[in-house]
Amino acid sequence: MTTVEQADRTPPPPMRLRELVFGAACAAAVRAAARLGVADALEDRPMSAEDLAAAVKTQPHTLRRLLRALSCQGVFTENPDGTFGHTEMSRLLREDDPHSLRYIALWCTEPWTWTVWPRLDEAVRTGGNVFEEAYGREFFPYLNEEAPESAHVFNRAMTTSSAQSARDVADVLDLRGVTSVADIGGGQGQVVACLLEKHPSLHGTLLDLPGVVENADPRLRPGGALAERVRIVPGDCREDIPVQADVYIIKNILEWDDESTRRALASVRRAARPGARVVVIENLVDDTPSMKFTTAMDLLLLLNVGGAKHTRQSMVDRLTEAGLVIGEVRPVNAYLHAFECTVPA
Repeated sequence: MTTVEQADRTPPPPMRLRELVFGAACAAAVRAAARLGVADALEDRPMSAEDLAAAVKTQPHTLRRLLRALSCQGVFTENPDGTFGHTEMSRLLREDDPHSLRYIALWCTEPWTWTVWPRLDEAVRTGGNVFEEAYGREFFPYLNEEAPESAHVFNRAMTTSSAQSARDVADVLDLRGVTSVADIGGGQGQVVACLLEKHPSLHGTLLDLPGVVENADPRLRPGGALAERVRIVPGDCREDIPVQADVYIIKNILEWDDESTRRALASVRRAARPGARVVVIENLVDDTPSMKFTTAMDLLLLLNVGGAKHTRQSMVDRLTEAGLVIGEVRPVNAYLHAFECTVPA
C-alpha cells in the first residue's frame, strides 16, 4: 500500500488529534520542498530519491524522509518501487505551473510566522496583534525595511493570487457605460490590467504604496501595451485617494485592524463622486469551500496586524458604517465575493 493510500484512511480521533498537533511539521515539509525546488526538479516520470537529491543538492536519505512525509499528505506520491511522482498538489509547488501556489506556500510559512503562532493564546485574550511586541515595530514597516526576502515572498504571493483571480473579476464586473476604473490597493495591477484588456475604451488608475507600484505589471508601465490608458499613483489608501473614477475596486485589503479599514473606506467615500460604484471583493470565512485555509489566514491576520477575514455580515456592517449603499452581493469564483456598493448623493 502506498503512503497516499494509507493517508486516505480516516484516522480515529486520538490519531487525528496527534496529527493536528504536528501540523507544524507538515507546513515545514511543504516549505522545505518549495525552497529546495523539489517539484521543479521532478520530471513527468517518477524519479528515485537519489536522482532527485542530485538534482536539488541534498542528501538522498533525508530527502526520502521528506518526500515520504509529504506523500502521506498527498503532496507527491511514493510508488511501490520506491520512486516518487507528482500529484495534483505537488505540481502546484512548481514555479512554472499556471496555477502555482509556491509563493503562497512560502508566504504562509515565513520565519516570522514561527515566532507569532505560539502566542495565539495571547492574541485571543487581548484581541490585538502580537507581532509588534515580538519584533518591536508594525508588521509592514518591519517587512519592507528589515526583512527584504520576506517582503519579496509577500509581493510574489500577492501577485500570484491576484493574477489567478483577475480574470474572474474581469468576467463578473459589468462595466457597460463605465469610462474609468480605479484599483485601490491593487498591488502590481493585475486586476486593472485585465479590465483594460477586456474593455478597450476604459481608462484606469492603480493606487498602492510606492514600493509596490514601482514594480507594477509591465503592461501598465511606460512602454507597456496599456500604459497610455492607465495612471499609476503611489500612495496609502488609508491616508488619501487622489483619484476620481466611475468605479472603485477594493480587493482583499480590508483585512487590517478595524481602524485601518475604516480609514480606507472613509478615503474612498471622500474621493468618490455621488453615484460612483465601489466594488469590494473579499474572501469570507462563513461562505467559502476553503474554510480550513480561510479561517487559518484569519488567525494569522490577528497575529500580525490585528486584522480579520470578514463574515458576510461583518463586511456589510463595515460598508454601511462607511456610508455606502450596498446592492448585490455575488460570488466572483469559489473563493471570492463581490459587494456592489454605490456612493449616495
